[in-house]
Amino acid sequence: MKFFNKKVMVALGLALSFVGFAQGQTKQGRKIDGVVGVVGDYIILESEIDKTLIELKAQRIPTGDLSRCDLFEKLLEDKLFAHQAVQDSLEVTDAEVTSFMNEQINRMVEDVGSIDKIIQFYNKKNEEELREALFEIVKQNKLTQNMQQHIVEKVTITPEEVRQFFNEIPKDQLPTVGDEVEIAEIVIKPEISKEQKQKVIDRLNEMKKDVLENGASFFSKAVLFTDDRGSASNGGFYSITKKSPFVKEFKEVAFNMAEGEISEPFESEYGYHIIYLEKIRGQHLDLRHILLKPKPTDAALEEAKKRAENIRTKIANKEITFAAAAASESDDKDTKQNGGIMKDPRSLDPRFELNNMEDRELYFLVSNLKEGEVSQVALKNDMQKQEKYYRIVTINKKYAEHKIDFAEDYTKVRNMALNKKQAEEVNKWVSRKVNDAYINIQGEFRNCTFRNNWLKK
Repeated sequence: MKFFNKKVMVALGLALSFVGFAQGQTKQGRKIDGVVGVVGDYIILESEIDKTLIELKAQRIPTGDLSRCDLFEKLLEDKLFAHQAVQDSLEVTDAEVTSFMNEQINRMVEDVGSIDKIIQFYNKKNEEELREALFEIVKQNKLTQNMQQHIVEKVTITPEEVRQFFNEIPKDQLPTVGDEVEIAEIVIKPEISKEQKQKVIDRLNEMKKDVLENGASFFSKAVLFTDDRGSASNGGFYSITKKSPFVKEFKEVAFNMAEGEISEPFESEYGYHIIYLEKIRGQHLDLRHILLKPKPTDAALEEAKKRAENIRTKIANKEITFAAAAASESDDKDTKQNGGIMKDPRSLDPRFELNNMEDRELYFLVSNLKEGEVSQVALKNDMQKQEKYYRIVTINKKYAEHKIDFAEDYTKVRNMALNKKQAEEVNKWVSRKVNDAYINIQGEFRNCTFRNNWLKK
């Protein structure tokens, strides 16, 4: 038996992630063809098992040793999480579900090119039918995620526990870390003139006036004009608390507003906003916002490119080190103070595994670079932030494929140890809750050997 048990991985493999739209779900009282299990108010369709396998593979979770019984048990767990979230009042509002669904649809559109391709993939007649089908799926997934996060939110791990975890791995089962690189970057953004900024502020003030004095729809204006692609299709809507991951400037304005008020234009790192506070629900604010980003002129873009090329020339001529140039010239506040060193957004590790890099533009920039070599100046069109800038990257160090090492790969080892501890906590929770929920299993799956007592024998 291998140390990294696949069944344990499934127990937490997607515990803190969004399980994709590929799952099918319905409630009691709807069509029941192909129902193979029921947990509380949630049913499991036989078709979901194959879709779950596709989803796990898409997230690079090993599936070679997983049987249909393993996949079915994972679905039982997901339904139990959602069921218990409702019981424990960890529910999400329809507005939150809609907002999250819109973000996911927008990301999929960016990936595949059009909403029509998504409609075709899910075999729906139109966008309205697609959204109706996805709403319940997203709501269940959000409930599942909320319950899982609630279970593990207090789980921590000490350095000694990490060391013990590593020492327990048999030497011949140490996982392999693929070729990695430590990347540093210098970001040069085009300067936005005062005139461009004022144009945006004036435009937001005009929108505010039109809503307040002429009864225009804030929703419609957000759909038509906002530069926040994640909320555009839902009229700029967000439901937030003080713990929501929004920038400080946004929350400071929002939590000092009265219900029904529209804010003055204010600036954040993303651009200029106005907020319409629709409703205050205890700790939650239901609001809409419009974001406008001042656009650089072509001349400003050209000037930024020249500035980046000049910096690159100085580095190449050894007039200045890359790290010193990043500290003095880079416009990326997150990396400039540490020599421009980037971190993998998923693991927060300063090493990027080449074969798993999500930023394909960055991959093509660094894949053929030698250690210490500086890339050419490249234009980055950040679709998510709706901005263009230039960047120069270098590889500080290359790490060849190797068996994981405690000291050299500590961040990875720590994440593995924490995931295992969280998985154990989730498994304990499931074992306790199985006895309390209504569970019904049909057909061939009654012959499965489960980790937990789903059959209540």
